[in-house]
Amino acid sequence: MRFRRRNTEIPGLNTTSTADISFMLLVFFLVTSSMDPDKGLPRQLPPLDNESQKEVDISRSNVMQIRLDGHDSLWIDGKTVSFAALQGQVESFVASRQTEQYVVGVQTDRHTSYAAYFQMQNTIVAAFHALREKMAMQRYGHRFSQCTQEERDVIIKRYPLRVSEAQPTGE
Repeated sequence: MRFRRRNTEIPGLNTTSTADISFMLLVFFLVTSSMDPDKGLPRQLPPLDNESQKEVDISRSNVMQIRLDGHDSLWIDGKTVSFAALQGQVESFVASRQTEQYVVGVQTDRHTSYAAYFQMQNTIVAAFHALREKMAMQRYGHRFSQCTQEERDVIIKRYPLRVSEAQPTGE
């Protein structure tokens, strides 16, 4: 017995809406996913022309030297300290300077980790923020963020963020 094979066509798959669906899924995932912003340090760079800058001699007693070595050990003026003590050290140094002629000098090693570097920078900025908050509460009775622009200018003039960063050492 012989069976005849039927000549039936297999129906084609309609793929016209596949591109639309995939595009909508792509847009959905782009909109709903979050992307981490790049980490960075906001700093005010010096002006381009050197004529608008003036050199200022600062005595050694008004310079706080912070060094971060290749093993992520923190040193202040030649003495090792912990990251937890750094903020208090910076606050007491800056608060004890009645003059505006002070500098917090920072030096790193080429083998310093980014995590330790950012932790050090964030701690220094937190020390200045704490000093500004304290002055705002004492002088104006409210937080620094609630101060008027004139009040902020007075506080920033008293505690300007002066951080000088040297070239990294090491190989």
